[in-house]
Amino acid sequence: MSKLSPTLEALIEKGLFDRLPVTFSTFFFDQIQDWQLLFPAEQTYYERLFTLLDRSDPLQVEALFAPVRAAEVKMGVTEAVWPKRKFTLDQVDFLNRSPHYADWRRAIADVFAHIDPILDAETARHGRARLVIVITPAELPAGPDRLWKRIEQHGKRIALDPPDDASDYLPLFLTGKPASAKAPAITDLFVSTKGQPAYGAWMVESGDQIAALSNHESVVRLSYSRLADYRARLMTDVQKLVDAEQIRGPRQLSARLKQLQIRANESELGRDPVLGEFARAVLLSGNGTLLINNTFVEWATVQGVRRARPVVSVIGYGIRNKIKPFSSVLIYTDQDAANPIPTQADMLGSYVDLEIFHQYIWQEFAKYAEYRGNTAFLFVADGTDGMLAIAPPDFPLLSATRPVKLEEVFGSMKDWLAL
Repeated sequence: MSKLSPTLEALIEKGLFDRLPVTFSTFFFDQIQDWQLLFPAEQTYYERLFTLLDRSDPLQVEALFAPVRAAEVKMGVTEAVWPKRKFTLDQVDFLNRSPHYADWRRAIADVFAHIDPILDAETARHGRARLVIVITPAELPAGPDRLWKRIEQHGKRIALDPPDDASDYLPLFLTGKPASAKAPAITDLFVSTKGQPAYGAWMVESGDQIAALSNHESVVRLSYSRLADYRARLMTDVQKLVDAEQIRGPRQLSARLKQLQIRANESELGRDPVLGEFARAVLLSGNGTLLINNTFVEWATVQGVRRARPVVSVIGYGIRNKIKPFSSVLIYTDQDAANPIPTQADMLGSYVDLEIFHQYIWQEFAKYAEYRGNTAFLFVADGTDGMLAIAPPDFPLLSATRPVKLEEVFGSMKDWLAL
């Protein structure tokens, strides 16, 4: 076990985990084993959660968890089948097979229905302005009037005044200057400001057009195309594992997959253990993230929001390829190597996917207290004359009455973040 924070070590030594229902405590005990590979936001959450339980009235805590204990009794949870501080696939299988699983899940949900509002209120008291930019690729044959239909009622469509040179569109939007100026992106300006949190600015994209605008070492840059070498090696290594080692089941496969770490020469992410493990998990746990660029973008964004809670997020989609016959079930297989059919871009499939992803991404951010009521979401299509803004009433662009220049959009984003 990697060294935990002094706060959690003290609570474990104090016996807090042993006083909680074993199905609850062992799950979280397992989650904190790789402490050094957790994002600061995750570490803070676990500290806050168990500090809250420790400082609460013991009788109230016992009453809160009483339904969980009752469910454990009905399920037959004992030390023989569920040792303290041990949570494995055997325990997951035990829960899933129990006829009382629904009762247990309901009891756990009730616990968090009580705890989460308390933790969320603490988070809200320390709220700050946040920014999410979602970019649709220029290659998609759809104008702003056909985009963001599933979420448009929640925001305002804003007319833009695009530049004559289309190659300056994203640089002007994200840096406020033409590409030739090589100005810092909004993410770089944010992390350069004193006192900003680690892993506070993310760029997640299909290609590398966005990442090319960022140079600051503290910006998280996750690019599907830049991970091409690592993705290819993963596909090859996983195939070798399955063929040569005769993996017996999911537990053995999971253990071996954890060893397939990214190398420093495959990506800048390999120089950061937290981000290296994050990239490995995204590519090997997300269904289709190895094969489909936009699925990678969506899943990496969702996991980044859930785990790291970035303040500034720039998300760039691309055009995905058509899935070749039968290869869609082989989630670790290189389609081009396995199937001689020429690769084809799927414009319609990309459009349908993105309309769903736009809604899903927006809803995902809204799950967390850090983003409620203080986040400006800007949905923009590269090269077009319009965007959708979903933001609090005081976001400057919502009052625009004329087409806005992209450098003005950038200025509004800077002001919103107080940079």
